[in-house]
Amino acid sequence: MAPSLPSNDAAASIGTALNPRERGVENSAGAISATFLKDPSDPAWKDDPAIKNWLSFMDKYYPSGDKGSSAALYGYAAAETLVQVVKQCGDDLSRENVMRQAASLRDYEPSGLLPGIKINTGPENFRPIKQMRLVQFDGRTWQPIGDVLETAFSDAPLK
Repeated sequence: MAPSLPSNDAAASIGTALNPRERGVENSAGAISATFLKDPSDPAWKDDPAIKNWLSFMDKYYPSGDKGSSAALYGYAAAETLVQVVKQCGDDLSRENVMRQAASLRDYEPSGLLPGIKINTGPENFRPIKQMRLVQFDGRTWQPIGDVLETAFSDAPLK
């Protein structure tokens, strides 16, 4: 088994990061990552309704797109979040209200995020994703390690 080398969410896609590597997925077993997003190339999610919906969306609107791309799924989740903001706006789509609603998301869970990962924003807190899961690759799928990390990112202001 390979040593447990950490990787970040962007480098943790089975389809785009682990599989193409010279050594292959079988030699990536034991790798650890921190993530908040489902991996569309992970067979663990093949029957997940959210991934099925996303694949249908890709087939309809971006058939040549990489269906194993976590970046594409992230974009879909971001769009779902924008739809939630617009729903919260009701009939008032003024800039002020859009910004107010974007800064008042509470426990919103876009379908592409891992179970238990929620988006929360506030007037002084615009970073929507603050939770992550540690996962370990077993040579086939990502296996969760422990519970959702509630303070995955610093609350320090962005500079």
